[in-house]
Amino acid sequence: MFALIRLAWPCFATLLLAACQPSRPDVSAARDPAARAEALLADYQGNAPGAALLVVRDGQALVRRGFGLAELETGRAVTPATSFRLASVSKQFTATAVLLLAQDGALSIEDPARRWLPELPASTEAITLRHLLSHTSGLLDYEDLMDPADARQVQDADVLALLARESGGYFAPGTGYRYSNSGYALLALIVERASGQRYADFLRERIFTPLHMKSVAFEEGRSRVSERAFGYSRVDGRWQRTDQSTTSAVLGDGGIYASIDDLARWDAALYDERLLHEPWRSLAVTPATATDEPDVAFYGFGWRIQDDMQWHSGETIGFRNVILRWPAQRLTVVLLTNRNDPEPYALARRIAALWQ
Repeated sequence: MFALIRLAWPCFATLLLAACQPSRPDVSAARDPAARAEALLADYQGNAPGAALLVVRDGQALVRRGFGLAELETGRAVTPATSFRLASVSKQFTATAVLLLAQDGALSIEDPARRWLPELPASTEAITLRHLLSHTSGLLDYEDLMDPADARQVQDADVLALLARESGGYFAPGTGYRYSNSGYALLALIVERASGQRYADFLRERIFTPLHMKSVAFEEGRSRVSERAFGYSRVDGRWQRTDQSTTSAVLGDGGIYASIDDLARWDAALYDERLLHEPWRSLAVTPATATDEPDVAFYGFGWRIQDDMQWHSGETIGFRNVILRWPAQRLTVVLLTNRNDPEPYALARRIAALWQ
């Protein structure tokens, strides 16, 4: 009996030693890029405004997950179906709407803007739709023309009215680059006049419905956003709802709501001809003008271009978003957040690097 105990002791001692030692990390999990990507979103988890992350490679979702809360007041969680206000990520949809109408023959991107918007002053005679699409119009920023004492929300038509009263610009059309929300608000109006439809209806009928997207160009009182995330800002150490501002009703430059599931469908359509045929599809991501912005060598139509990456960010009160695409690698990363800070571009680049 003693011999049996003595023989068993080494095995027992080994088990005891292993139990007392700190557990080793799961090496397979540490090497899994999806797990590492999700770990990078730790700050968005818990009882706080959250995020939705999509990583797509070769048409397959490698990561498709929500983090944190879409609505703090009810504790409603972010899911892959949660719709975020895209802010300037919306511009690629406005540009596509214009290109769809060009493809239809309803307009030309070389048309003078005043052909469709004669309310614009004579000083804008040389501005074309191409200039509006590529931020080379020189138009004044409508935010600088708004009355700071007026708390009413500005709409696209109001942007036109503000610009109609001005006779100058930042530079002659085509001679410089300056990112312009004004230009994309005007493009939404041009879509309406060239198509005979409301901008929101055109996007729904020509883009969202064909791609089975639940996205909407949000109009207060006319639109319903499915599973909507609300925006928040950190104020004095606490999260406060900051979902709307005086510019939140302008649609052409940033008024679309979409989920990562919607944007997965959108991303897939950018590889084929369900919406735009060649050469129209390529035109959106062809360098139209050089820029002096960080990580933006060129701007196309609704897309920033840096080396082999096509991307765009979106920032508005309570929301920070980014979409990054490497078509040659068939890799896309989308990160949508419903908080005012931080800007998620650097984080999205770190996530993308896990598959590059």
